[in-house]
Formats: sequence, C-alpha cells, structure tokens
Amino acid sequence: MAIDVSEALKALDNPARLAILAKLKEPRKNYPEQDVDPDEVGVCVSIIQERAGLSQSTISQYLTALQRAKLVTSRRVGPWTYYKRNEENIAAFLKELHDLI
Repeated sequence: MAIDVSEALKALDNPARLAILAKLKEPRKNYPEQDVDPDEVGVCVSIIQERAGLSQSTISQYLTALQRAKLVTSRRVGPWTYYKRNEENIAAFLKELHDLI
C-alpha cells in the first residue's frame, strides 16, 4: 500500500492530529483506562476524544484525516470504533520523506 506523502503531510499539519498520532504510539501509557488491549485492537474514539478535550465531531474528522493518509487504521468492535497507528505506513512515509529531502 503506497503512501501519499502530500496527504500524510496535510494530515500532520495540525497540532491536535499530530498529538493524537504521537499518543497512539504508546497507547497503554497514554490511554490506561481502556479495557481492551490497545496494542491489538487500538484505542476507542471516545477515550481519544475525552483525552483531547475536543468535540466528538472534531475528533472524528481528525481521525478520518489520519486514516485517509493511511497513518492509522480503524476497527469496529460492536458499537465502538478503535484506532491504532499503522506503523508500516508510518515507516514508509518517513522513508519517502527522507528520500525527498
């Protein structure tokens, strides 16, 4: 799955989205209140929203932008949606960015 560097840069050009992606790097540390395994399943959007202190619609838009850039993946479990970093694509993005500059 090729990563679009421009799309990824657009997604990261927002302090809140960048902070969400950074916190998802260590989900057990940053979201300890979650019941399911965050390394396997991801972090529930409601917990991300609570921690970020932003509205649900804003968080949804931010996570959609990160997902469109292929930097995170989502997984539905019942009525909840969980997000986690796509480490393979993040590494590919960093490599492509490094090769460009």
